[in-house]
Amino acid sequence: MNTKWIWDEVKDYLFITLGVLIYCIGFCLFMLPYEFTPGGMTGVSAIVYYATGIPAQYTYFVINAILLAIGLKELGFKYFTKTIFATLMITLFLGLIQALIRQPDGTLPRVAGDQSFMAAVLGACLEGGALAVVFLSNGSTGGTDIIASVVNKYKNFSMGRILMWLDFIIVSSSFFVFHDWNKVVTGYVILIISMILLDYTMTSATQSVQFTIISEKHEEIARAINHDVNRGVTELHGEGWYSKQERRVLIVMARRRESPQIFRLIKHIDNHAFVTMTKVVGVYGEGFDNIKS
Repeated sequence: MNTKWIWDEVKDYLFITLGVLIYCIGFCLFMLPYEFTPGGMTGVSAIVYYATGIPAQYTYFVINAILLAIGLKELGFKYFTKTIFATLMITLFLGLIQALIRQPDGTLPRVAGDQSFMAAVLGACLEGGALAVVFLSNGSTGGTDIIASVVNKYKNFSMGRILMWLDFIIVSSSFFVFHDWNKVVTGYVILIISMILLDYTMTSATQSVQFTIISEKHEEIARAINHDVNRGVTELHGEGWYSKQERRVLIVMARRRESPQIFRLIKHIDNHAFVTMTKVVGVYGEGFDNIKS
């Protein structure tokens, strides 16, 4: 068995565990004590908790167990292995963290004091960043993701749009518990902040750049990039349309953080080189990300 594949899988599960732990910390410290409603099945669990007092982890587990059963039937077991793991970890951490922080009178502490908006922002940031960690590890927290995947299988709706509407409905439903539009609007703010941070974190983590380099000293530049930056170089044969002169074109894929070093190398070797750099999202293969199964 491929040891690299085993290590990649172990690493994914470790990061999923870290991600759901951070997510649960944000939920238990900044959502439940302030009676905020985030999106997803944790939002549904929170609404049930506010209305009935049933611990959020029980509702979360039961709903996800039902959805996972439906998802397994429709999409297969392989699709949900890491989702099942994340669901179990969230259920465990929700119960454990609440037990650790619960005060003697049975209430959860308000760690941000009376600064409810600050609590909403902090909770949204923790949840958004944590979800990015989970998704970048090829994981999922289940819930609305399962609903969106099943609907997407049979209907021509984008998953992003389905998830947006589901989260909107869940957050809006908190009005029937509190009859307070301030709570609902705060829920929308939490949703927007967490989604922006999720998108930004995932894009930043996977963003790469592509260099196109035309230079008389193409061999020297290619060797320097290959040796100093440890990136592969593809050489294409081109021809100037006006001059009809043969040109060698170098194509280089690199991480965005490596671009200053590549620019310095090119400038040092040929200050008159013609260079373009374009941003690309999602580069898969050796030296970059693994193709997600």
